[in-house]
Amino acid sequence: MKLRNWLTLVFAAALLAGCGSPGPPVDPAPVGDVQRPTPAGTDMSGQVDNSGPAAPECNPRASLRPDDTIRPGSTMDDIVKRGYLIAGVDQSTNLWGFRDPHTGELQGFDIDVATEIAKDLFDTDDPPIRFRAINSGQREEVLKNGEVDIVVRTYSITCERMQEVAFSTVYFEAAQRVLVREKSGIQGIADLGGKRVCAAENSTSVDNLTEADPQPAPVQAANWTDCHVLLQQGQVDAVSTDNTILAGMAAEDPSTRVVGPPLSEELYGVGIPQQNEDMVRFVNASLEGVRQDVWRARYAHWGLGEVLGNMSPPRPVYR
Repeated sequence: MKLRNWLTLVFAAALLAGCGSPGPPVDPAPVGDVQRPTPAGTDMSGQVDNSGPAAPECNPRASLRPDDTIRPGSTMDDIVKRGYLIAGVDQSTNLWGFRDPHTGELQGFDIDVATEIAKDLFDTDDPPIRFRAINSGQREEVLKNGEVDIVVRTYSITCERMQEVAFSTVYFEAAQRVLVREKSGIQGIADLGGKRVCAAENSTSVDNLTEADPQPAPVQAANWTDCHVLLQQGQVDAVSTDNTILAGMAAEDPSTRVVGPPLSEELYGVGIPQQNEDMVRFVNASLEGVRQDVWRARYAHWGLGEVLGNMSPPRPVYR
């Protein structure tokens, strides 16, 4: 047989073999219901541990009288000698403490308050300040451990917290309400009995949810932005926290709205290590200037009136 004829036969045989049956198809792995992932640290159990001892009664509005004197050896003197103020703040709550997407700088009403305190401390319009981003559950911890000088993070003053840390006078009055999806039909907390409602862990908002009637099923997340994500994904029916924080969420997401009557009164103060009474007095002196000179301007700058209405700085109360 000539070589050409032999190669033709080999090629034809190979072609026929390639056209044979590929065999039965392989079944893909079975796919069940796919659950959307939840943010890290989210507790969906609906259980809240509030079994601790009841805090003694107090006047959460009352703080120490102001004194802006920086004496040798004082807390303020030590901070000035160090060369910068350390402030615990939020970095993920729109309008209050968040990172500007263009500059990466922290901005918001609470950032403005912390900066004003640093300006008075260092007597300059461009003060040295180092921001430490913390979540709501870390506020007492970083103060008690001396990791920060102050915490300015939508920090509600309560009698229970006053057993662990000190507070300035009230610089903002908020109220807990509810954020829902626009077309949910939910009008307030009364419509959320047995339904999942998200709040930040270790916040007063969680405690208030356990006292609501009818009681919802609290979901606890590390940050308010995590609650917003859970609402957008349909994993919770509502987010409940201060109307100040909800205002920022609603501004970012027009498909949501703030509804219902207030669940509680929330009084924001600057958190300070309990032993640093001189720093409490200094911060209170600084807040006197904030109320007079910058409060209304920053309130307008961040557009808070669009959701919260016309407000004025709260009057200080001193012990």
